[in-house]
Amino acid sequence: MAVTADKTNSQLQLVFENGTDEKGNVKYRTKSFNNVKMDATADQLYKVAVALVPLQQRLLSTIERNDSAILTNL
Repeated sequence: MAVTADKTNSQLQLVFENGTDEKGNVKYRTKSFNNVKMDATADQLYKVAVALVPLQQRLLSTIERNDSAILTNL
C-alpha cells in the first residue's frame, strides 16, 4: 500500500518575543502569511522573512513554514 501526500496549503510564520509573563517566562506572538506558493524553497521564504523583520516592532524568535497535505492510500 502506497500512501501519497498531496500538499494543499503552505504558510510562513514569524514568531516574535512578546514580553514576559508574571513568572519571567518569555511570551510569543505569531504573524502568519497564508497562501505561500507551495513550490517556494526554504531559501526563498527565509529571504522574505528577513526582509519583513525590520518592519516589525518585536524581536524575532523563529521563522517557520507550515505545510498542510491530504494523505491518501492508493
